[in-house]
This record gives sequence, C-alpha cells and structure tokens, in this order.
Amino acid sequence: MYVLDTSIISALHKNYYPSRFVSLWDSFDDLIAQGLISSVREVFRELDDFGGDSFEWAEKNVELFHVPDAKEGLFVASIYSNIHFQANIEKQKILNGGKNADPFLIARAASIGATLVTVEQFKPNAAKIPNICDYFKVPCIDLLGFMEKEGWVF
Repeated sequence: MYVLDTSIISALHKNYYPSRFVSLWDSFDDLIAQGLISSVREVFRELDDFGGDSFEWAEKNVELFHVPDAKEGLFVASIYSNIHFQANIEKQKILNGGKNADPFLIARAASIGATLVTVEQFKPNAAKIPNICDYFKVPCIDLLGFMEKEGWVF
C-alpha cells in the first residue's frame, strides 16, 4: 500500500504522459483498483492550486484523497511536538494559505501501514518528509523506488 505526495502525482503527469506510457498508467490504475494507492485531502488542495493534468486526474480519483481521522491528527501533533520538525512548516507554505500536506501524508502512511512515496530526498538534519519518516520508522521511497518495487521496467 502506498501514500502519494503531491510531487509524485505531478511528476507522473509531467514525465510519463498517459498517452505515451500506456502500460505504466494501466499498472497504476490496477494499483488504484486494488485499493493500494491513497493520499490526503491536502494533496488534493495543492494539486488544485497547480491545476493542469494532475488536478484533472485528481478530480477523477477524488476518493483517493482522505480526510485525516483522529488517530492521524494525533500523529500530526506528535510530529510537531518535536521542535526540529516544526521547521517543516516553511514560511512560504504559511504565506500560501497554510497548505502543507507533509505531516498528513506521514500520519496516513503510519496509520494504515503504508509506504510514503515522494520526490523529496533524505538530507542530514533536515525537516523533510524522508527525515520525519525515518524518525518515526515510516517506510518512505522515491518515484524510482516505487517503480522498482512494482517491477515497472521501461
């Protein structure tokens, strides 16, 4: 099971056009049909801000974007109880209406026992998704790792 970050959905649409990478999108649709793909409402909101193909896809798959439950809300609180991870709330995110899917993605992945998929990379002493996932022992991979895990070869 996977929880997808905004960056992954955008990267798939930007780099793997559905009309050119038909087998990839068929495989991706199969994962959705099996209930193995999910995300969070904040990702849907971020995609709405960007518009384009990614948001059109999101609108057609709105059921994938979950509202956090109480357990996930408590997990988000535990993330930000760590003073170092408060740096994850970047000034730019606050200025852009406070949209920040990161903690909700991590909480969802932890809550349902899923792997979080993001383009972000682990950086020592950072407050990025992979760092927070590492701290809380939540599996986290990038797009290439996701494709390899699913056996997608192009």
